Amino acid sequence: MAGGNAIRGSRVGAGPMGEAERGDTAPRQRIVYFCANGHETAPMFAVDAQVPFTWDCPKCGLPANRDSENPPPPPKVEPYKTHLAYVKERRSDAEAKEILDEALQTLRAKRKSGEILY
Repeated sequence: MAGGNAIRGSRVGAGPMGEAERGDTAPRQRIVYFCANGHETAPMFAVDAQVPFTWDCPKCGLPANRDSENPPPPPKVEPYKTHLAYVKERRSDAEAKEILDEALQTLRAKRKSGEILY
């Protein structure tokens, strides 16, 4: 068996396949995008491809567009909210107390009738 360092299907000094084996490449265009931090990104697109309006900056992750004078602002980051915080947004304290009282009455009634044994 040959050594473990051999690359199958290749020989030492072999270069990459040329266009003759792969066929012709599609015509391409370089589109430049700018983010709010001043980073410039220039991905390549096929000439007939639909070019996106925005592109994520690979350096900082902010959205970027093609207008160097007016890059898109950084997205507003909202702090993490718990389930309780969302519930408090929807209901007032009086409504919460009313719902709790109703649930407790139902639970006590089930315990009294023997439906719940704890």
